[in-house]
Amino acid sequence: MKRFLTGFCLLISLTIQTRQANAQYVLKQANEQYNLFNYSKAIELYLQAYKKNQTFEIAEHLANSYRLIQDYKNAETWYATTTALPDAKAEDFLRYAQVLQNNSNYAEAKKQYIKYYALSPEIDQKQLKLWLAACDSSIVWMKDPRPFDMTNERGLNSPKSDWGAVKYNNYIVFTSDRINKAAEDAAKGRGFLRFDVDKPVNKERYLWTGNDYLRLYQAQIGATAETKPFQFNTDGTDYHMGAASFTADGNEMYFTLTRIPKKQPKDTAKFKTIKLEIWWSRRIAATGQWSNPLPFAYNNEQWSVGDPYIAPDGKTLYFVSDMPGSKGGTDIYCCQKSPANNWEQPVNLAAVNTKGNERTPVLYRDNLYFSSDGGVGMGGLDIYKAEPRGNSFAPAQNMGYPVNSPQDDFAFIPVSETTGYLSSNRTGGVGSDDIYSYLQKPEPTFAFEGMVYDKRTNEIIPNSTVTLTKSNGKVLTAQSDASGKFSFTLEKKSNYTLRGEKTSYLSDNQTLTTLRANPNVTIRKDLYLDKIELNKAIRLENIYYDFDESYIREDAGVELDKLIKILKENPTIEIELSSHTDSRGNDAYNMQLSQDRADAAVKYIVDIGDINPRRIKAKGYGETKLLNRCKNGVNCSEAEHQLNRRTEFKITKL
Repeated sequence: MKRFLTGFCLLISLTIQTRQANAQYVLKQANEQYNLFNYSKAIELYLQAYKKNQTFEIAEHLANSYRLIQDYKNAETWYATTTALPDAKAEDFLRYAQVLQNNSNYAEAKKQYIKYYALSPEIDQKQLKLWLAACDSSIVWMKDPRPFDMTNERGLNSPKSDWGAVKYNNYIVFTSDRINKAAEDAAKGRGFLRFDVDKPVNKERYLWTGNDYLRLYQAQIGATAETKPFQFNTDGTDYHMGAASFTADGNEMYFTLTRIPKKQPKDTAKFKTIKLEIWWSRRIAATGQWSNPLPFAYNNEQWSVGDPYIAPDGKTLYFVSDMPGSKGGTDIYCCQKSPANNWEQPVNLAAVNTKGNERTPVLYRDNLYFSSDGGVGMGGLDIYKAEPRGNSFAPAQNMGYPVNSPQDDFAFIPVSETTGYLSSNRTGGVGSDDIYSYLQKPEPTFAFEGMVYDKRTNEIIPNSTVTLTKSNGKVLTAQSDASGKFSFTLEKKSNYTLRGEKTSYLSDNQTLTTLRANPNVTIRKDLYLDKIELNKAIRLENIYYDFDESYIREDAGVELDKLIKILKENPTIEIELSSHTDSRGNDAYNMQLSQDRADAAVKYIVDIGDINPRRIKAKGYGETKLLNRCKNGVNCSEAEHQLNRRTEFKITKL
């Protein structure tokens, strides 16, 4: 017996060591993918590692990874976890505040900015006031939207990133990292070295996103023809290119390019980042083809230049750069063309630049439109307008909501006084960044308001996020005030869905319409959010199985569809679905039968509802969790036994 016990203990020890080794191997892989900017793959591995070892490092890397792929919902969840741990850094509170802004949770974002400031006394108090003012202004803008109608251009957009739409003759030319089979085939067989590591990487994919590299595409205006690559000579680069800007006559094009410098020092380890460059090309009248591109005079391996906008007459070029003398990350510069056709020295537009990043400048009717994350904004990049003042520009004004959103909004391109395009990764889009057209319109005439309540207590819920989605995909977001009240302005003859949500609550979804509404009467509808209690069992009614069977009956599917709806409306929660039997029959058999039934229910939810299996765990408890006295040997009625035969779920993670 002693020898047996010794061997058994040794087996346990070896098993534990093997598990620890496996966990370390998964974490090592995750860190490698993280350092390669392959955040999507890193997330998969970190989630596996976190189940085995819940450390601060893994939680922080998960939060950062979700933020960098713009999954702000999950980023918020993981930053909440990270900042609650003893090892939390000041930077984590800043990132937490930023993703809270991205999720329209401005009241909580203010709290986190204040915490960050308390941990970072070197931060200028003016910066703190700017952050807090941005949160307050966003709430005001969302309550009083500007008269813009935003339409997602679904014919142009893909599940990937699509942005920077400009009008060129009878076409729309834009930038995308969608899958491009022809470009991938052309790239095969050509070597590629990544300069910040010593390993070759997949040339056909940009590791950060897992998508193709950015390229230019075109689609005919008003047509339903397939979107095609924009045909021009790209000087042999297989990496990022875009976005483009054209002169009014359509004969010159300026665009951003990334390429490997032809002259490289032997010590390639010195190359950490490939800088952006501006190139230009001229359309050859005789052939209609574009000439070989030429570099902009102020390209430099020490800094980036990009986002070019060429004036209609071709004599002024606006662009962004982080060259020496910039205020912050990237500033807006402009160059004038001399009488000898050479570009003069770049001039920093100091009147509009901030300590943040300025992007995508465009001049229309003497007004400068651009994006920035350094001003009073709603979150991420916001679009600003600066009117002319003398030889420069007046202070820029935020264009408000819904031109801007809590996410990134950029590449605002006017086509006329009331129409144009912009790009955004706002909620409700087709993919990552999407192209939207806008129409400036008269004010709507229908008023709508409501309150947000706790479903169980009927107490008001302040600072909850309320989203109104029109049937055409247009999305507006508001926040309930201190009294739980929210309001919107609606359009006539329109159908909407209304959604209320707040951290730690299940969302509520309602529908409303103005088809038969009286314009003189305020439309009203209240929302009721259900407080989440982690690990509290919730019974699913009417989940019946045939005797001694585990397959899902049609009547049970109706109830499981309701759970699918909950999971889809609350995309960050994870649940355990459990099945229970009564005490009749063999204990071991009941345990296996309940596990089979739980597995069948989970399979239905995953297959029919297209729910990520990582979010739901099946657990059979047999007769181990009876709700009444009816244990083995006790005489009970059928109704009493039925009480124990049940299917439940509990939320295990927000």
